[in-house]
Amino acid sequence: MKAFLILEDGTVFTGTSIGSTREIISEIVFNTSMTGYLEVLTDPSYAGQAVVMTYPLIGNYGITPDMESARPWPDGYIVRELSRMPSNFRCQGSIQDFLTKHDIPGIAGIDTRALTKILREKGTMNGMITTNENYNLDEILPKLKEYTTGNVVDKVTCSEKNVLKGSGKKVALMDFGAKNNIAKSLNARGCEVTIYPAHTSAEEILGANPDGIMLSNGPGDPKECTAIIEELKKLYASDVPIFAICLGHQLMALANGADTHKMKYGHRGGNHPVKDLSTGRVYISSQNHGYVVDTDTLDPKVAKPAFVNVNDGTNEGLEYVGKNIFTVQFHPEACPGPQDSSYLFDRFIQMMGGNQ
Repeated sequence: MKAFLILEDGTVFTGTSIGSTREIISEIVFNTSMTGYLEVLTDPSYAGQAVVMTYPLIGNYGITPDMESARPWPDGYIVRELSRMPSNFRCQGSIQDFLTKHDIPGIAGIDTRALTKILREKGTMNGMITTNENYNLDEILPKLKEYTTGNVVDKVTCSEKNVLKGSGKKVALMDFGAKNNIAKSLNARGCEVTIYPAHTSAEEILGANPDGIMLSNGPGDPKECTAIIEELKKLYASDVPIFAICLGHQLMALANGADTHKMKYGHRGGNHPVKDLSTGRVYISSQNHGYVVDTDTLDPKVAKPAFVNVNDGTNEGLEYVGKNIFTVQFHPEACPGPQDSSYLFDRFIQMMGGNQ
């Protein structure tokens, strides 16, 4: 069956329908990872977006147990070529069946290089995936321009708290759309991790006397999370060590008077170089974000830049002055991507006083 990807600038790509045949409007973003497509599909940070995979062949090892949440989150999936015969000893099915099962529409067989160049040159834009061959651009384009992702954190956070048992430090993980490997990375270091829904009050978290607080990644515009930001102000005022990733990094900055803004096309992939400003060392990182902290709005008495993106100079991390708080824009838990910066979890353990 034919499928069409219609961008808000009027560009139309024609390909083959994969997964569900329902029609969707979403923000179109691209990911440059060469592997790890299942982790991308199951990353809650993609809620409210349709993902273009720039690597041309997707699905060759099928669906495996390497999921970062219980289900896929993107609104849509866009690929050049979908593997017809996945092969891997851990394979549990095909991407096609996976998308169909979870009612996610997609399109294959389009020139994803040309599409990515458009998004890089013009910036991220909204689009529609449809199987309707009688589509009317005059009706569709206004709808595309009006679409916004809104507050999607409420959609992806857990509904109740749960605990990963451990014999070491007790960590409260605020779930704004957390990838599984954040909790696993802490648990593997002996931590007992209690995962809290996004709107849990600071009083409840501090009342449990955690040794440290982890703020997770998540989807959408951080400025939409006004209630969460108010709770983070209270957590900041405590003396509990805090480590934040991605959306958590942005929310902590907003809670302390800094500003964020939307990037032209964001950083999404497993090959982004970041520089540690304290050592000068460069790490290759996994990233997935469309917003960034504006360091010009930082109060130098509150926080200072700790990491910078080598490609475009944007902020990749902050260290808070006089506080046991540091935050990063990239993903030290990887999945997908390199594990170069996983040492940051060890740094967090040390901030909490080690696991003794």
